[in-house]
Amino acid sequence: MKLLAQELPPPRAIKETPPPGTNQDPLIAKNLQKGQYVGIIGLAIALVAAVGFFSRRVEYAIMFAIALSVVLIAFFLFI
Repeated sequence: MKLLAQELPPPRAIKETPPPGTNQDPLIAKNLQKGQYVGIIGLAIALVAAVGFFSRRVEYAIMFAIALSVVLIAFFLFI
């Protein structure tokens, strides 16, 4: 265990973020969050619509749960 601690660089030498322009990894997806959010919202709407096709009460329960979740998340984020 002592050997491992000796091989590590000092804490000041470790940089948390690389300098700009050095992170050019093509495998890291960038600027895809908007598309993901649109897709997730679209899937949620499709799910509520599909459930509502079979049962209105379940659709209302799902919409109430989603609305209550959004309100509670916003409430706890801004406390």
